[in-house]
Amino acid sequence: MTDAPATLETPWPVGLLAAKLKGYLDRLGTVWVEGEITQWGVSGGNVYGKLRDLEQDATVGFTIWSSVKSRIPADLKQGDRVIALIKPSYWIKGGTLTMQVFEMRHVGLGDLLERLERLRTQLAAEGLFAADRKRPLPFLPRVIGLVTGKDSDAEKDVLRNAQLRWPAVTFRTVHAAVQGDRAASEVVAAIRRLDADAEVEVIIVARGGGDFQNLLPFSDERLIRAAAEITTPLVSAIGHEADRPLLDEVADLRASTPTDAAKRIVPDVTEELSRVEQARARIRSRVTHAVSIEVDRIQALRSRPALASTTWIVDVRADDLTRWVARGHELTTRAIERAGHATEQLRGRLTALSPQSTLERGYAIAQTPDGRVLRGSADAPAGTDLRIRLADGSLTATSRGPAIPLGEGS
Repeated sequence: MTDAPATLETPWPVGLLAAKLKGYLDRLGTVWVEGEITQWGVSGGNVYGKLRDLEQDATVGFTIWSSVKSRIPADLKQGDRVIALIKPSYWIKGGTLTMQVFEMRHVGLGDLLERLERLRTQLAAEGLFAADRKRPLPFLPRVIGLVTGKDSDAEKDVLRNAQLRWPAVTFRTVHAAVQGDRAASEVVAAIRRLDADAEVEVIIVARGGGDFQNLLPFSDERLIRAAAEITTPLVSAIGHEADRPLLDEVADLRASTPTDAAKRIVPDVTEELSRVEQARARIRSRVTHAVSIEVDRIQALRSRPALASTTWIVDVRADDLTRWVARGHELTTRAIERAGHATEQLRGRLTALSPQSTLERGYAIAQTPDGRVLRGSADAPAGTDLRIRLADGSLTATSRGPAIPLGEGS
C-alpha cells in the first residue's frame, strides 16, 4: 500500500508523505554552497540563520548544531559572505526543511574582489562613473534627503553637524537597512522616493563605516544603476576610506564620513556671515578709496588759475567783447546804408518807368468806359464816351471824331 500511487480514493497519510520526503532528501547528500549570511541567531548553543544568493535573489535557512559550531570560525556574523558544506534536512514532526551545516568558512576575498572589479570595469565602460555626469551641488539646499539606518550614529552625525552649521536647514529622512540582504533594495527604494520629491535638492546616503563585507550592498549593481538614473544630486557618505564601494564612484560627491558630508553640503552660517562682512568691508574700502581719489582730483582742478577765480573769464574777454560789439555795429550800419542806397536807386528806376511820371509831364491817357486804352483815333468814333486820366485825377469827355491835324486848317 505504501508504494501505491496516491489517488482521490486512496490518499497518502501525511506521515507517509513526510517520510518519503525525508528519505528522498537524505539521499541527496552534502553540497558546497556560497552565499551571504543575512540572519545569524544563537539559541541553546545552536545557530539558526539564513544564506542568500544576491545575484539570484534566493534564500535558504540553515542550522549549525552546537557540536559543529565549535569547529567553524568564531568571527562569523551577519553580513559575511561564506561557503558552507550543507545537507538538506527535513523535520517530519514540524514539517520544516532546513540545511544542516557541517562546515562553514569565509569565502575567498580574492574571488569577491575580482567580481567587484569586473562590475566596476563594466559600469565604467558604460560611462556611469564619468566626470561629466557629475552634477553640481546647490550652494545652500533648502531641503536635504537623507537615507540611513534608523537611530544610527550616521543619522545623528549628519543632522547634528548640518544644523550646527546652518540651523534653518530641513531634512527629509528615509530609513533603510544599511547591511544585510535587504539593504540594497531598501536603499534603492529610498533614493527613488526622495528623487521623486520636488523639494529635495540633494540626497545623502550615509552609513557609519563597517568592514568590507558589510559594505557589499553599496556595491550592488541595482543600487549603482538606480543612483545613476536619478536626477537629484547624490552624495555617498559610507564612511570607509580603505574599501570604496561602487556607490562612491557613481555619486556626484563622495564624502569620507557622514560628518564630512554635512560639512561639504551645508555651508557654515558663521563662515558665510564672516565672508559677507569681509566682502562688505572690501567694497566699502574700495568705494572710499575711489571717492577720495576723485575728491583729490576735483580739488586739484579747482586750484588751477582757470578755476580759482570765476571773474577772469569776463575780465579777459571784456575787451574782445567790446571790440566785437563795435565791429558788429559798424558792419550793421554799413549794410543798412548799402541797402538804403540800393533801395533809392531801385525807386528812381521804378519812378522813371512809371506811367505816373509820364502823366506828371503833361500827358494824359484816354480810356473807354470799360477801361480800354485808346491807341488810335479810330478807337473812338464820334459820340464815344471817354475817360481822360491826368496826373492828379481824371475827366470825362465825348469824342467828336478824328480832329484835323494841327497846321492843316490854317
